[in-house]
Amino acid sequence: MTVRILAGALIAGTVSLWATTSLAHSVKAEPKEAVHAAFDIIETTIVTKGDTAVFTTRVRADAGSEKPAATGKFEGSDVYAYVWPTSLNSSEIGFDKDQGIVALAVTFHPDFDDAAYGGKNRDVWHPHWVVLAADKACGGGLKVIDIPEGAKPTVPKTWPGVPLLIDSPEYPTSFKGDAVGVEIPLTLISGIAGAKFDGVTAGLKVDGNLHAPLLCVSNVFKVASGNLSLPGQVVPAK
Repeated sequence: MTVRILAGALIAGTVSLWATTSLAHSVKAEPKEAVHAAFDIIETTIVTKGDTAVFTTRVRADAGSEKPAATGKFEGSDVYAYVWPTSLNSSEIGFDKDQGIVALAVTFHPDFDDAAYGGKNRDVWHPHWVVLAADKACGGGLKVIDIPEGAKPTVPKTWPGVPLLIDSPEYPTSFKGDAVGVEIPLTLISGIAGAKFDGVTAGLKVDGNLHAPLLCVSNVFKVASGNLSLPGQVVPAK
């Protein structure tokens, strides 16, 4: 259901489906025992506080406690992620315009590094901007968009040099009990005010043959809205 809705929006080239959804300031979800507590989203929010945008997702318990097992190689390795899909345009995060679905993701992947400027980040939860598109080749129906060989798209300064529409900014990221949070200066994402959003927890996988798609959403653990309708709206914190 989630994948069909998102794929339809991408094919239509519009977010009209999301725009017609009744907006809420946060997205709340009923707990589901079938979902691991660390990925069972209870509430997801994005608010502005002064000159900062604060992204927060609360889960049933122990945010960040579950991490993928190391495989010892890049090909076929796993990534776990807390994700905020948004209505932002890809040009607002440093890529070319209208490339796909813009999402902030806090990820953990023990088998490779993808920090900016050649840094190391395989041993810590860390944030990324990613641009997503529908792809039936992926188990979860979505992929991080590949950069074809020889292409030279516009990329942010903190692009990690991998052939994907992915950015590796060093935003303050925290895990406290049942919550994961990220703080971003509004000067870096001025378009976030009033934007729409949702919350997702998911597993991703690097293609075992390193062919397009290179990085697939392989398993969606939970979608806060239930249908990826982006019902949340970014508002100033009370």
